Amino acid sequence: MQRQHAPFRADVVGSFLRPDAIKTARQQFARGEIDAAALRQIENDEIRHVVLQQCNCGLHVVTDGEFRRAWWHFDFFDGLEGVERYDSHQGIQFNGVQTKAHGVRVVGKLGFGSHPMLEDFRYLKSISGNAEPKMTIPSPSVLHFRGGRKDIDATVYPDLDVYFDDLATTWRDAIHAFYEAGCRYLQLDDTVWAYLCSDDQRRQIRERGDDPDVLARTYARVLNKALENKPADLTVGLHVCRGNFRSTWISEGGYEPVAEVLFGSVNVDAFFLEYDNDRSGDFAPLRFIRPGHQQVVLGLITTKNGELENPEGVKARLQEAAKYVPLAQICLSPQCGFASTEEGNTLTPEQQWDKVRLVTRIAGEVW
Repeated sequence: MQRQHAPFRADVVGSFLRPDAIKTARQQFARGEIDAAALRQIENDEIRHVVLQQCNCGLHVVTDGEFRRAWWHFDFFDGLEGVERYDSHQGIQFNGVQTKAHGVRVVGKLGFGSHPMLEDFRYLKSISGNAEPKMTIPSPSVLHFRGGRKDIDATVYPDLDVYFDDLATTWRDAIHAFYEAGCRYLQLDDTVWAYLCSDDQRRQIRERGDDPDVLARTYARVLNKALENKPADLTVGLHVCRGNFRSTWISEGGYEPVAEVLFGSVNVDAFFLEYDNDRSGDFAPLRFIRPGHQQVVLGLITTKNGELENPEGVKARLQEAAKYVPLAQICLSPQCGFASTEEGNTLTPEQQWDKVRLVTRIAGEVW
């Protein structure tokens, strides 16, 4: 039986391949051939279509595909108070490829004000019909992790404890602002917890002078402070991402190094976990998922390529996971979004929707 509230037995992480109309319109806008209003109307039309496509695949949850964004995280950071984007000397290094060279730094007191994505969500909600509209934003730890101390103005935040307090308060204000805009299903996307699972990334963290275990406890504390006084009818999920750029990845390693802190102490309603290949490790860390309402959404369907998984193999893996957490607390989704950046992964739109239909089909048969 399907869960009739979030997270759903068949769920999605959020982003979808950008349609050609969006790509063309963005190029025209960059050249000054159309204005912002014309661009937004094209985005509106394509978002309406992608919502319909999700519903046609049998989903009870819909997103806007992140169609208004170039990046899963930078576009959100651009709207925060005290944050500025800058051109970096190199992009983020994935497995064999780099992103565009951008970074963000904190140059003033952090705050959440009249963020443009609030209106983006209101539009999604207005066209979602009977489906549950889900908003996706980056997790607070993402703003801190990559640059660390060097990307936080020391004259603004000489004391990092004050910075982390403001970071938590900014996200708490964001959570409540989206709730006031009508959001009842919010997802925090977080690459950092996956970095903290990686031996190579943990080595790099120590080399820059940080302790990965201390960072894990700090990020858990920030998340829990951000979630304080969360409305009871708001579902908040946390997606742990191992990197997703043009079908490549960054982190490898099972969840064991962070499982007790993350699953045992962070007060989200659902964990979206990538389990689409051997890099993700086994299901044993799921033993720390707390009993009760907390759900684990297993990303067993890869978005990295178009090859369709064997349904019986996916069902077998669900049963394997159920040795560590009850099947009643498990849901199914693709492992990540299909286009965490506007470039998108290397599969076709048809393959993308085949993957989504596979998720809903398997969920319908298992539950």
